[in-house]
Amino acid sequence: MHKLKALAYATATAGVLALSPAHAQTNPNNDIAEARLEGSVATAFALNRHLNPFRIQVAVEDQTAVLTGTVENGVNRNLAKQVALSIEGIDRVDNQIAIDTNVDRSNARRTSLANSLDDATTTAAVKSKLLWNRYTQGLDIDVDTHNSVVTLTGAVDSDAARELAERLARNTRGVLEVRNNLAITDKPGTAVRAQQAAGQAAEGAADAVSDVWITSKVKSSLLFSRSLDGVNISVTSRAGDVTFSGSVDSEQSRELAIEIAQGIRGVNNVDAEALDVLR
Repeated sequence: MHKLKALAYATATAGVLALSPAHAQTNPNNDIAEARLEGSVATAFALNRHLNPFRIQVAVEDQTAVLTGTVENGVNRNLAKQVALSIEGIDRVDNQIAIDTNVDRSNARRTSLANSLDDATTTAAVKSKLLWNRYTQGLDIDVDTHNSVVTLTGAVDSDAARELAERLARNTRGVLEVRNNLAITDKPGTAVRAQQAAGQAAEGAADAVSDVWITSKVKSSLLFSRSLDGVNISVTSRAGDVTFSGSVDSEQSRELAIEIAQGIRGVNNVDAEALDVLR
């Protein structure tokens, strides 16, 4: 059963699940859904460079993720909770992770497979940020990552768009270098042509994204940022107006958080009055 459970964790994102016959007889649909969620959370931990050195176990029941194991500080403990909550289908986290400053980090030794997984995660993060940003969402930009070096190719319509794409990529966790091979062209890309063909009405509808979507994308963008401790920032949104609370380590971090949120499509205003600066 233990091996089958591990296999379920490792292959959940591909939809391959393993359950014991006795377990499956209780409620197969529910068991499969919970195993899928457990696998998704476990995979997210494995792909996170801040969490993969630690042994964190996850069990899911009724959309609640129960986290156990040991990490070295409260920031990692809180990060594990936020990563679990970011998985669609997880509504609540029972965080039982212990803190031990002397915890064994021997699992931190990197392998070629780990590097490949990190590169794939970095590519996905950069692509997501480009897609969520109101100024780069319709541009034909391809992203490739090798050994933490991101290469941008494709076409944009201005120097400003080219520079913004590079800045979004450069400010992503796990990125060591950005090679900006984006060409500037007056001819709109396929995504832009499709958007223009839809007309102004469709453009307005695209901007009317839900507050749930906005909150999720702002939170994820803060966590993706290499310059922010996004786990200390709480985000709410109402009718496109985003409100921050929590704390950041500097006024520069506060301004960056505001800038990131303002770039997310659908965001009208950002209120950061309740976001404390610790120094």
